[in-house]
Amino acid sequence: MTKVPPATLRVECLARRHDVTARSSRVIPEETPVAFTYGGSTHAVMMATPSDLEDFAVGFAITEGLVDSPEDAGQVEVVPSEAGIELRTWLAGGRQEAYAARKRSMAGPTGCGLCGIESLEAATRYLPALDNTLAVAAESLIEAMDRLPGLQKINQDTRAVHAAAFWNPASSTLIVREDVGRHNALDKLAGALARQGLAASQGVVLMTSRVSVELVQKAARIGAPIIAAVSAPTALAVRSAEKCGMTLVAVMRGRDFEIFTHPGRIVEQVSTHVA
Repeated sequence: MTKVPPATLRVECLARRHDVTARSSRVIPEETPVAFTYGGSTHAVMMATPSDLEDFAVGFAITEGLVDSPEDAGQVEVVPSEAGIELRTWLAGGRQEAYAARKRSMAGPTGCGLCGIESLEAATRYLPALDNTLAVAAESLIEAMDRLPGLQKINQDTRAVHAAAFWNPASSTLIVREDVGRHNALDKLAGALARQGLAASQGVVLMTSRVSVELVQKAARIGAPIIAAVSAPTALAVRSAEKCGMTLVAVMRGRDFEIFTHPGRIVEQVSTHVA
């Protein structure tokens, strides 16, 4: 019987160190096709790290707007095969019928790189307004990001995966999910929060990547008022965060960072000019 592969694998290699080449080995992350199916119909196939798959299934359904709660996502069946992993879901509460109708209305496959959308216009999807008044101290945000590497178990072994984390300033809780894809990591995090009954509106999403528009869309979908990342955002990500009311913090390196939108949630006096 085929089993879900481990998240990491040790492989042999030739390593060149100090001008000498010798046999060595390295732990690397696994990458496998993961198919999301609803009522027997395939919605999307993602290349992903085979870990936290139930979180992945629920989080993907939520961030893609197929469901609003883990209860609507129904039961998830993880079905591994030689070709990859299928996450079989039958949406609950009438969602399956609505999904089937949506699939029938699609003229054909899309080529714009986003899952399950009908047109280019749908790529800039509606984002809920985030009027949350959460405020966090800059010092605490820096400390939370500093804690993140120590909780990235897969990345400690491989140095090759992204992480998405949820930090609750009130409790100092830090929940982490990892994947070779930054979008996948955020989907897994969204599923973990939903399945644990935690509100993203009460904290900050931390990312170990750049901030693309898809990350802003997914974070907004789960109601996160702040997203903070180690790398820079894209221009569309900044425009989207500004429009929906999200605070976008990026280029977090050590004690330095930049706030691109809605800075009022980060409690600290900011200089009006940086040399």
